Amino acid sequence: MARIVIENCAVATVDADSTEYASGHAVVAGNLIESVGPGRAPSDLTDVVRRIDGTGHLLTPGLVNTHHHFYQWLTRGLAQDAILFDWLVALYPVWSRIDDRLVHAAAQGSTAALLKSGCTTAMDHHYVFPRGGGDILGAEIEAVAELGMRFTATRGSMSRGASEGGLPPDSAVERTEDILTATEEAVDRWHDPSFGSMLHIAVAPCSPFSVTSELMREAAELARRKGVRLHTHGSETAEEEQFCKELFGMGPTDYFESVGWLGEDVWMAHCVHMADSDIAKFAATGTGVARCPSSNARLAAGIARVPDMLAAGVPVGLGVDGTASNESGELGTELRNALLINRLHGRPDAMTARQVLRLGTMGGAAVLGRQSEIGSVEPGKLADLALWRIDGVLHSSIADPVAALTLGALPPLALLLVDGRPVVEQGHLVRADEESIARTCAAAARNLAARG
Repeated sequence: MARIVIENCAVATVDADSTEYASGHAVVAGNLIESVGPGRAPSDLTDVVRRIDGTGHLLTPGLVNTHHHFYQWLTRGLAQDAILFDWLVALYPVWSRIDDRLVHAAAQGSTAALLKSGCTTAMDHHYVFPRGGGDILGAEIEAVAELGMRFTATRGSMSRGASEGGLPPDSAVERTEDILTATEEAVDRWHDPSFGSMLHIAVAPCSPFSVTSELMREAAELARRKGVRLHTHGSETAEEEQFCKELFGMGPTDYFESVGWLGEDVWMAHCVHMADSDIAKFAATGTGVARCPSSNARLAAGIARVPDMLAAGVPVGLGVDGTASNESGELGTELRNALLINRLHGRPDAMTARQVLRLGTMGGAAVLGRQSEIGSVEPGKLADLALWRIDGVLHSSIADPVAALTLGALPPLALLLVDGRPVVEQGHLVRADEESIARTCAAAARNLAARG
């Protein structure tokens, strides 16, 4: 079996003991991590096709993105000073004009940004399916596969339009029966539950203010019957909490509980406005959280209580969110933002460098239900690895390699492996031409804007 050897680098394994090596190695055999340890790799290894001198570098697990909206790559920089509800009202009409060709372009742009920032596994929450839009979910799955990232695609949905008290226009929603049929078809067509799978499908009605309770209940039943995970937005803003109380007579967490949406197979995006009782319910049920610090700051949503969630035992990962509310599109920068934002309440130990690295790796893997496959540098796990250069001018004087990654500027990527195969080399995509993607995305954004 062909082997890749990476040695002479700092290694942060993010295993259960948070093992680190000031100078260590990792050996990749095929698509698996064969060994990891201190010092150089054994000199008698056979079938070594590549030996990398990692001097001046940090090796970590590839980052795991637990919440995104790829299609929003085409609507960045709009509604710059709006809170969530106003931002959505401004953009829903634009999004309702997308099609599969535009989504393919947007997915390539989003995937490129993620890969170049160290992300090896991502999910996408797609919930806009205009009539006549073509095979939208298939288009984004194809785009991600072309660039080589591990993927959890979700068949999202909106069923509560403005005429039924929801936020999206009626033209942007679907009928419940059509949603359930399309969702089951997506699971049957694409979901691969095998070890090492490059593609999972999850069930993902959009949010309490865009989906009926009937759809929430039936979607949960469908997902559990098919053995796939459940995802939605929850407790993102104060306005959402008030909406739930007015419409359902209870807050978001109690509402989710009432429709069968708490459990180890569920994760929620944001969870900014959580009382102690909400956190306790998430912890007791194993419900996961996708923390999106930059998007929450961009939309003035607030600061999620991540330290309290972790202390209670809630599974927490990091997410970019859509690039219409986080224009960078990078997951790597969310490490630093999560660390700093959670200290704003005056607790310098609220989030540490190693805690936030764990959020972005093993935390995300657990939220996506893949902790036995990815998220740490351990023998037997999939070879999804990031090799960061930390001896350049921006990082060489930072004593702690992990702090260089999580407190410093985002380091350049020397190498990113997904499933044991290079997808980024020296900061550049391996499988696609970045300039071509940039031109295609710019043209697609202009095309979408002109459809108004």
